[in-house]
Amino acid sequence: MTPDSPSIVRLNIGGKKFCTTLDTLTQREPDSMLAAMFSGRHTVCQDPGKGLIEGINTASSKRKEEDETSELTRRDIIKCIQSERVKFRGVNLSGLDLSKLDLSYVDFSHASLKDVFFSRANLQCAKFRDVDAEGSIFHNATLRECEFTGANLRGALLAGANLQSANLQDACLIDCSFCGADLRSAHLQSADLTNANLEGANLEGANLKGAKLTNANLKGANLQRAYLRHVNLRETDLEGARLDGANLLGAIR
Repeated sequence: MTPDSPSIVRLNIGGKKFCTTLDTLTQREPDSMLAAMFSGRHTVCQDPGKGLIEGINTASSKRKEEDETSELTRRDIIKCIQSERVKFRGVNLSGLDLSKLDLSYVDFSHASLKDVFFSRANLQCAKFRDVDAEGSIFHNATLRECEFTGANLRGALLAGANLQSANLQDACLIDCSFCGADLRSAHLQSADLTNANLEGANLEGANLKGAKLTNANLKGANLQRAYLRHVNLRETDLEGARLDGANLLGAIR
């Protein structure tokens, strides 16, 4: 039926089905009951087949919109990281799953990253200056040469992460887990590592000047050539730790 053709009307009279046009019902016998019924003055049930099709189309469109909305945030981030010089400065990304993504060189400075999953993500040279990443998961993530200056990583999981040459100066690392993490040549000056678990971590050549290590677990950690001058190690568990060549001048043990 073309847009200019008269509307089709289907009638069920006594169980018998008839098909006619709206013009036939209203114009040929204008004084009839059927003409009055279809004049527009009365509510008439529409064709159920057409109502069903419209309902399906509406539901389908709604479902499509909902699906796109539920995936939009992650998809949008993936699109963003494909461009150059990506910045998420000050953005709230808390609770997102960003695991296994290539987020190298991304600027997350001042962002809210609470409980974000960064597991196995490539975060090389990413900037986390002054972020709030409390409780985030960095398990087995690549964090080489990252900047975490002033970041809050309280309770974060960084077990197995590669933090070689990362800058964690002044970072809050209370209750963090660095089991087996690679922290070679990492900058940890004045970082708060209270209650942190660094068992088996590689801290060779790391700078821990002024770091707080109260109740920190450094069992079996590699602290060779680490800078520990004037660091209070009295309440630190160093059982089996390697301290060959470490600078312990003025350290409290």
